Amino acid sequence: MAKKEEKKQAVSSAGASYTAKDIQVLEGLEPVRKRPGMYIGSTGVEGLHHLIWEVFDNSLDEAMAGYAHAIEVVLMPDSKVRVSDDGRGIPTDIHPKLKKSALELAATTLHAGGKFEQGAYKVSGGLHGVGLSVVNALSTWMRAEVHRKPDIFAQEYKVGKPTGPVKKVGTTKKTGTIVTFQPDPSIFKDLNFDLTTILNHLRQQAYLTKGVKVTVKDEREKIARDYTFYFEGGIVSYVEFLNRTEEVKHKTVFYVAKEQDNIFVEVAMQYVDEISGKELSFANNVHTTEGGMHLTGFKSAITRTLNDYARKNAFLKEKDDNLSGDDVREGLTSIISVKLKDPQFEGQTKAKLGTPDARTAVENVINAELADWLERNPLDARQILEKVLLASKARLAAKAARETVLRKGALEGMTLPGKLADCSSRDPSESELFIVEGDSAGGSSKQGRDRRTQAILPLRGKVLNVEKARIDKMLAHQEIRALIIAMGTAISEEFDLEKLRYHKIVIMTDADTDGSHIRTLLLTLFYRYFPQLIDKGHLYIAQPPLYRIQKGSKIEYAYNDKDKEKILEGLRKIVADGQAGKLKTKNSKPKTSDNEWEVTPVEGVNEIVDEPPFAKASEDETKIAGVAIQRYKGLGEMNPEQLWETTLDPSNRVLLQVTVKDAQEADRVFDVLMGSEVLPRKKFIQTHAKSVTNLDI
Repeated sequence: MAKKEEKKQAVSSAGASYTAKDIQVLEGLEPVRKRPGMYIGSTGVEGLHHLIWEVFDNSLDEAMAGYAHAIEVVLMPDSKVRVSDDGRGIPTDIHPKLKKSALELAATTLHAGGKFEQGAYKVSGGLHGVGLSVVNALSTWMRAEVHRKPDIFAQEYKVGKPTGPVKKVGTTKKTGTIVTFQPDPSIFKDLNFDLTTILNHLRQQAYLTKGVKVTVKDEREKIARDYTFYFEGGIVSYVEFLNRTEEVKHKTVFYVAKEQDNIFVEVAMQYVDEISGKELSFANNVHTTEGGMHLTGFKSAITRTLNDYARKNAFLKEKDDNLSGDDVREGLTSIISVKLKDPQFEGQTKAKLGTPDARTAVENVINAELADWLERNPLDARQILEKVLLASKARLAAKAARETVLRKGALEGMTLPGKLADCSSRDPSESELFIVEGDSAGGSSKQGRDRRTQAILPLRGKVLNVEKARIDKMLAHQEIRALIIAMGTAISEEFDLEKLRYHKIVIMTDADTDGSHIRTLLLTLFYRYFPQLIDKGHLYIAQPPLYRIQKGSKIEYAYNDKDKEKILEGLRKIVADGQAGKLKTKNSKPKTSDNEWEVTPVEGVNEIVDEPPFAKASEDETKIAGVAIQRYKGLGEMNPEQLWETTLDPSNRVLLQVTVKDAQEADRVFDVLMGSEVLPRKKFIQTHAKSVTNLDI
């Protein structure tokens, strides 16, 4: 009672002191350090790499303006990064109003840069003018060096603040800017820059800015590595790169580059023999991952243009339905890039373009240029129309199959599958669905689960490989249909994430080759038909233990060989500390020498390690007295209590959340490993065979 009264007085006191002095004013770059996520999206690995993108974008703006022709990014020891270009160099003269060097203003003041007036840059990816200053604010140290012949100017900073004025430090015969920074470990827990992520991003930028050389150097190891990207073909080369492992439906890549109402529109596209497509959109070279007005204009225009051409050339009859947007984009690889003044992005990370004029510009350009291209390339046009008409027929068949499934569900009152052991909770945020392999594991899971929040859906056999299967064939598969109904979201056009019945969907398969195969088939299903569940973080993989290790009454579980060795090492230490010198154990008796022992088997245990401490070791481990190790071959071998304790109990279990770091690469790998072509899969396996680990886990 006293504690409650004390708390009440504290709250009352705090309320009484709420005056002007309690209002916090963040000055300079303090807002960035206070709320870094507002400026770079997050303080995780993505945010760390965003620092490079911000500095690189400044150099790229110089390239897009025609002043820079080479950009270099160097990964240095101690998590330092250096970005340099051969552009004009950041101005270093004194600002007439603020009486500071323009370089210092750009590095220490939010919304200070050359992106706000039309004279400095015609187009720019660094819309908000916060790039360099944000990087400075989130770095323990930064140095900016400017070459503006004949002079070199430099300034250094610590945690966003200059350590001295801008100084002239030498002479030069070139122009450009060099920025070196070291991220702040108090902001970013992980300071490990990923070379693959950087190469993928900068390769993309090189494709989008043809004629500009982009070099990446990794100097963090003794042997430095360097990579150079330079593409004369621009986004046409990019489309060809994305389709390098695919069977293309027409040889000629459609390409247009045209200015419309002061917006430069550049589009390249080509169809491949695939069900899924690849759409990449950019605004001022910024990858708009959530699309926006330019992508909307492209989708609308291509649908209208192909319908008009199909009607005009009798591919579609009067009674036929129009081709849908999904029909014309099935198997389409497309790059949509616009460059415009004063783009309206949503958020500092610029995931979506909101400029309405971009839609009109793209729509007008595609309507005119694609219609003309189809007339000039009749063979390519015919091959495209054959592809989209096939997609249309498949869509109508799939729609009929889908409606049959949903109508059947509705007639049955959306009856859940009989094999589903549902949970009693109706709150999706606390409900979990475990997809398990076979009836044996299903039985143990049903008995061992928390019935209030955990549902179990056992699958019989291996589900269909949906990589090359259309939706009508997929919905005819009983196990997949049961899963869709259990989740409650429906599928395709009817998909509704709000109707998801469980916010954790957990794939729980055996730790063997068959289990891995089933898990891969399920991942393919979710990636191709339920990507929203992955994007929103609803899909997980359970990690059942591989080993049960028992010594006396003490039982521990190891989830991999590394865990097993760690547990055994701990037991060795206990033996060394407390039982050194003892040779006999309860279930053993000596034979002819101290290092030969007879092992007494224990029922239900696959492996017995029952030797004296420090006896002659096997090749891979030192065996310990009285330790029984059981290797689980499947979930069905565990009793319900063990399954709960190791795999189902939220306080003990290990769940891996499924995420897609690089959608393009994930798409390619799924296609290679799960597609119908054998040769690419064989080549992939041969290439990566030496680096594989946990093959049977």
